[in-house]
Amino acid sequence: MFAFTVARRYLFSNPAQTALLISGVSLGVMAFVFITALIGGLATRLTDDVTANSAHISLEPETRIARVLPSPDAASAPVAIISTFQRRQIRDWTSTVSLLRSHPAVSAISPQISGSAFLVKGEAVSPVAVTALDPANIDTISSISTEIISGDASLGADGILIGSRLAENLGLAAGQPVLLRTDRGIDRLLIVRGVFQTGLQSLDERVAYLSLQTARPLFLLPEGITNIEVKLYEPGGAREVAAFLHEATGLRATSWQQKNASLEGALDAQSQTGTLIQAFSLISVLIGIASALSLSANRRRGEIGIMRAFGVSGSFIAAVFVLQGLLIGMVGAGIGCASGFALCSWLETLTKPDGTMALPIAPREGGYVAVFLLTTIGAVLASVIPAGSAARLDPLEAIQQ
Repeated sequence: MFAFTVARRYLFSNPAQTALLISGVSLGVMAFVFITALIGGLATRLTDDVTANSAHISLEPETRIARVLPSPDAASAPVAIISTFQRRQIRDWTSTVSLLRSHPAVSAISPQISGSAFLVKGEAVSPVAVTALDPANIDTISSISTEIISGDASLGADGILIGSRLAENLGLAAGQPVLLRTDRGIDRLLIVRGVFQTGLQSLDERVAYLSLQTARPLFLLPEGITNIEVKLYEPGGAREVAAFLHEATGLRATSWQQKNASLEGALDAQSQTGTLIQAFSLISVLIGIASALSLSANRRRGEIGIMRAFGVSGSFIAAVFVLQGLLIGMVGAGIGCASGFALCSWLETLTKPDGTMALPIAPREGGYVAVFLLTTIGAVLASVIPAGSAARLDPLEAIQQ
């Protein structure tokens, strides 16, 4: 293609200018990749921090609401009474667990009994949120065993795990007895098998773990459970999976996004801010390409006039400048993507003294295909204006100048 040969010669005729132009495009693409990888990495870290010790989806019985019963007497409206003592529970929970195990998005399942209680040690009393689960799968939702700082995570038939702040408030240590009084009015003496420390005050001060078999008589649930906690391979798909589980089971399915609406709003705002920065970086790149090609067209007015005088069509002249924009965009975008990936990969290796990442950056989230295509297409579009100006050039006027 002769137009391609001419475009390439125009670019190589001034290598310094072409190198600067490609460098500008590469820097703009690098900025795009860096911002995209940083925002993606920050979103991933925040999601991991929020869901590290909690489920992605919680399944619970639907909330029962007292309803007005139909009555022929308009003066009186009987109401269906809802017992406040009878616990809401999932009775046929084994079939729900079987459904969850067959779902490809589900990575872990933890049937639980959750309830309120008090821990009593002498005259000291502290309220706790009790979570009863299968001791064999104690780390399914939260890595409890790795957070044990005293004792161990073996619950047994009479064991309990408590947080470090709770142990400090009650003056307890691993191996000591403590009285548990549930909201059903049932007391039982338990042994503190282990003390955990997660660094989250809400967990270390207010949560205690029991085995399911220990909790059943304490909360008057001989067969059922109160909730099923679910982990997913991809936390971002929690909303869709929760909607499916609600339709399939009739249970109330709450995703982690619903529980953390403020975080989701912050992530959306962060994403929108990143999009604006990305757009501005691309716009600056395209303006630079359009300006450089316009200067090139103006500097080559004489050559263009001679070609037009020899019968070269305006479409050929336009194609030469469009091809220049295409080459600049492709080469600059390719170098920028490679450099951006190398930069992000290096930044990922930087750590703080405590071993955590210095920047929450994810090189795989750089959006390389998107920025390459956008830059290439944008460079072609940016070259349309100088290409059209060169194609409309009057040959006689250009030669005279």
